[in-house]
Amino acid sequence: MSPKSAKMSNVDTAWWHMESPTNLMMITTIMIYGGRPDYKRIAANIAARLLKYDRFKQRVVDPSAPWSATRWEADPHFDLEAHLHRIALPEPGDQQALEDLVSDLISTPLDYSKPLWQMHIIENYGDDFVIVTRFHHCIADGIALMRLLLSLTDQDPDAAEPPAPEPRHYRKKGLLSSVTSPVSRLVSTTSKVTETAVNLGVSGAKATMSAARDPGQVVDAAKTAVDFAARLGLVTLRLPDPATIYKGNLTSQKRAAWSAPFPLGDVKAAAKAMNGTINDVMVTAVAGALRIYMEDQGIQTAGLNFRAYIPVNLRQYDEAIELGNAFGLVFLSMPVGVVDRRERFQIVQQRMSELKESPEAAVAISLLYAAGMLPKNIENLAFRLYHAKATAVLTNVPGPQEQLYFAGSPLKYMMGWVPQAGNLGLGISIVSYNGEIMVGINTDAGLVPHPQEIIGYFEEELAAIIEEAVAGLQKAL
Repeated sequence: MSPKSAKMSNVDTAWWHMESPTNLMMITTIMIYGGRPDYKRIAANIAARLLKYDRFKQRVVDPSAPWSATRWEADPHFDLEAHLHRIALPEPGDQQALEDLVSDLISTPLDYSKPLWQMHIIENYGDDFVIVTRFHHCIADGIALMRLLLSLTDQDPDAAEPPAPEPRHYRKKGLLSSVTSPVSRLVSTTSKVTETAVNLGVSGAKATMSAARDPGQVVDAAKTAVDFAARLGLVTLRLPDPATIYKGNLTSQKRAAWSAPFPLGDVKAAAKAMNGTINDVMVTAVAGALRIYMEDQGIQTAGLNFRAYIPVNLRQYDEAIELGNAFGLVFLSMPVGVVDRRERFQIVQQRMSELKESPEAAVAISLLYAAGMLPKNIENLAFRLYHAKATAVLTNVPGPQEQLYFAGSPLKYMMGWVPQAGNLGLGISIVSYNGEIMVGINTDAGLVPHPQEIIGYFEEELAAIIEEAVAGLQKAL
């Protein structure tokens, strides 16, 4: 049966309208598998487990009238083979070659006449193969899509062939129970659906936080209308971020790079020694790497702070996989100009703690809800004003901590990026899986042409933080 036509939600429409030639609204993931790909088995797995969601067989149709709704409609010519692409990695088949290929893919628009996703099966990566997946953000947010991709995997290399069971609920011992939020526990969740209407000052934009599936069940972030309105004022009136080499005129060319994996146990030990979290440690190392890169370019960084958007999950932790966008955004001011690592850590820890009870995430999704109701030209102006207040997007995906397999092949590493909307040209991703943790950088080539340099500084910073934390703990004992 062909998938039915459906109205695109307001929040998803907002992400659809954010697409521009210099910032494609694609969520990109990289999964590196051991061995050689079994293409027939891969295709069968995707057909059984991915295509049971109608969204992957539907294309986007824009309205002819300015106030009409964008819709999802069945692609009458849908062909799975048109979305699966086999590529041989050029010689020498190393990480640099893979980073170059991934950079080309994230710079290339999707085919808007088809359902907005693609998978690239890349062979000859040494003894391994890679699957690069690109989804348009209007299909779902990164949280939902990462859960979905991991639902294609098994815990047993000899697991039964598809068809797979119906969508599962992932509870505390489920396969994907740890993939819940880009920033682990950044805000508290509640099982109660919030019924508070938020008047955003836009004609007709009176949105309950539970309306029309847009955020589904949301955090109890707007404790009172006064708190919510106050936070809305702070967000909208916040001054733009300072000018740095990470902001400027964008190009259509993007660059991607990622670190070597670090033992998660070492990072956890460092966090425990400093009475913080793994996320505090990783953000501290990232901020240090950004500072060193700027200093190497001859730029003074003393006293410099700039903001990163952090996506925050607004779904329930134990609900089944559901497509669409249901997340908010909070601003983290990163102490890039602080040289001392422990001082930088303490500042990051304090600022992250202050965000935990903030209603800012609920404010952000409400603004997206309202923006999705506006004509595109007005909507784009609102987005430009909003995105001027940050320099980067920072995500943290805590993945499963056990070995997984896809079509019989072991998953070795994974990385992914959400798009940098508006005029943002810097994306930072922290991803953990199976006892290891990595960082990926996504930049605009006109601003940072060689993100591998930032990755190198990050690896040095993280190694130093771990060493200093352990040494401090031993001294205290």
